[in-house]
Amino acid sequence: MNINKNIIIIIIIFIFFKIPFSIAKESLTLSYENIDLTLKGNFIQGGLVIGKTNLNSFIIFKNKKIRQTPDGLFVIGFGRDHPETASLSLEINKELITKSFKIKQRIYKTQKINGLQKKMVTPPKSFYERIIRENKAIKEVRDLDSNLDFVFQKFNWPTQGVISGVFGSQRILNGKPKRPHYGIDIAAKKGTTVVAPTESIVKMAEKDLYYTGGTIMLDHGHGVTSVFSHLSSINVKVGDKVLKNQKIGEVGSTGRSTGPHLDWRVNWFDQRLDPLLLLEN
Repeated sequence: MNINKNIIIIIIIFIFFKIPFSIAKESLTLSYENIDLTLKGNFIQGGLVIGKTNLNSFIIFKNKKIRQTPDGLFVIGFGRDHPETASLSLEINKELITKSFKIKQRIYKTQKINGLQKKMVTPPKSFYERIIRENKAIKEVRDLDSNLDFVFQKFNWPTQGVISGVFGSQRILNGKPKRPHYGIDIAAKKGTTVVAPTESIVKMAEKDLYYTGGTIMLDHGHGVTSVFSHLSSINVKVGDKVLKNQKIGEVGSTGRSTGPHLDWRVNWFDQRLDPLLLLEN
């Protein structure tokens, strides 16, 4: 029996990507005079950490005062290229005390994608104004610092399929080096249900953005937002509160895409997070 070698390669790639990526969560305690601050999560590039501290202390991270719940919970995140050392400061008696801790560094793979329309790799100048406008709208959502506490829920998979693209990989599109991939791609049939990974508030529901096509953005609270791209249909509108596992749309291949899949990205403000690190299973 003759088997096409390209088919074998594709099968091997899909099997590799289907293996769940899992890094055990760690705990860390930082002591500031008479205050102990506890952190638990993934101390790695792309990771998110949940912290808890005394209600009377102010927390500063990346020159930003960090929102806390009434119980003293908060979150901080480390982007794709976060340096090896992170620093967290507490304001005690009007004085900032800073503690440092280590962030694991990652080695990212290179992913080559061919067959994209030329205009989707290098947009004509006539589309620049549209792209700038859409990117600004996306940034406005990512800048949100709401008091929603949904981020403290366990995150579920937004759809079922095969992982065909991973966080952080350097993208080569039609032979041209482009920005890294900041999410995960889940390949699935067009029309496959996409659900909210946690309770959330819908902050964007657009049917046709230039790069991402059908796009939904959810606010999980405390600066953490999700974006779901290339959707074939959208089942929510801006302002809706959605429940965990509630259908929000369907997998498609709109925007810059070579086939039906869900591109799921998560941010903590401007820090790009790895969605796989948020999943419990």
